[in-house]
Amino acid sequence: MGLERRGRAVHGQLEVNPVGVDPVGEEPRVRPEPKVKSFEIDKRLVYGAWEKVRANRGAPGVDAVSIERFAAAERDNLYKLWNRMSSGSYFPGPVRAVEIPKDHGAGVRVLGVPNTADRIAQTAAAMLLEATLEPIFHRDSYGYRPGRSAHDALAVARRRCWRQDWVLDIDVRAFFDSVPHDLLLKAVAHHTDERWVLLYIERWLKAPMQMADGTLVAREKGTPQGSPISPLLANLFMHYAFDRWMDREYPGCPFERYADDVVAHCDTEEQARQLQAALTERLGSMGLELHPAKTKIVYCQDANRRGEAEHTSFDFLGYTFQGRLVRGRRGFFVSFAPAMSTTAKKAKGRQIRAWHLNRRSGSDLSGLAQEINPQVRGWINYYGAFYRSMLYSLAARIDEHLVRWAMQKFKRLRGRPTRAWRWLDTVRRHQPTLLAHWHLLPSTPRRTVGAV
Repeated sequence: MGLERRGRAVHGQLEVNPVGVDPVGEEPRVRPEPKVKSFEIDKRLVYGAWEKVRANRGAPGVDAVSIERFAAAERDNLYKLWNRMSSGSYFPGPVRAVEIPKDHGAGVRVLGVPNTADRIAQTAAAMLLEATLEPIFHRDSYGYRPGRSAHDALAVARRRCWRQDWVLDIDVRAFFDSVPHDLLLKAVAHHTDERWVLLYIERWLKAPMQMADGTLVAREKGTPQGSPISPLLANLFMHYAFDRWMDREYPGCPFERYADDVVAHCDTEEQARQLQAALTERLGSMGLELHPAKTKIVYCQDANRRGEAEHTSFDFLGYTFQGRLVRGRRGFFVSFAPAMSTTAKKAKGRQIRAWHLNRRSGSDLSGLAQEINPQVRGWINYYGAFYRSMLYSLAARIDEHLVRWAMQKFKRLRGRPTRAWRWLDTVRRHQPTLLAHWHLLPSTPRRTVGAV
């Protein structure tokens, strides 16, 4: 007697062929394959992006999820993000509009701050693209590139200003708000076959911006500043719109470009005018526009170039290039050189006033030093790279505010600025490294405490 095949009851019925048991004489049933993801995205890439985002800190986006809150459920959050990105179901949230002062004090700019998860996703795409794009970028592109800095661009600009007599100071109007999406995506597609990168870049570009009042503003062009991938996309766009075009059409006019901040060097005024006209047409065909008031032709006037022109100075990366008295091997002479710009100096003066040191009599000098030293050290490191003496007046202004603080804190110094200066000088002699500007800059002449 043969063995009876046994089944199991399902809702009162007998299942005679349970999964995995094949009927006699029939072909084995194919087992279902595990679901294949739409995109193959390395989990290590996403985790590496998260580590970079966590190290950079930054404010939360519209969803108010901070770095700390995301990290509290790191494993689950990262898996959820990777899973959605791999399946194609990832959609970024709106970016949060935040107004901040422009670099070096030239007005304000609007940043688009993404959610923390979106920052991780963008960083992952940027890391993947950067490995491909970095080798092809132009040697005179300096902005947001590894191993390159604003100081590098300034040093090269100074050297070229000595060699060539004219400069075209280029200002692209509202560059980050004007980049056409179709041309940008076409440039990205030329350098990657990763479909998920193209898909999500398009979604990031079109993600609306949420304003302070909660309204959502649709975006049909531009790439918002504040997102991790925007600098890379900006460099890629300008690589084709400007860098390669300059090499092809004006090889005798070298340039330095830091994102959308550009200066080009010319031999003659006529050459500079021709370049300006051609560049106006070129950028116009790319959906961009030269700012008519801020774009100007500059003559590099110095001891050896004594001609006259409408403009003999220009600002670049927080520095003003103009004729300055410098010391050489044979004494003093006028050289065309960069130094901290007046606009940047005024901006730092406003920041010093915003410290309100005279209202903080409850703090001691060591506590104040701990708070202000990081800012001051950053100013000196950046603006002190060229023509360092321009910072002396800024250091003197900090000391003036410290004297005001001392007169407010100590009864014996109230209304006695001379005695307060004497007290500050004594502290400086005994603790010369207490404040960053004391030991990074030489002693500066004092002036009477007054309205600053």
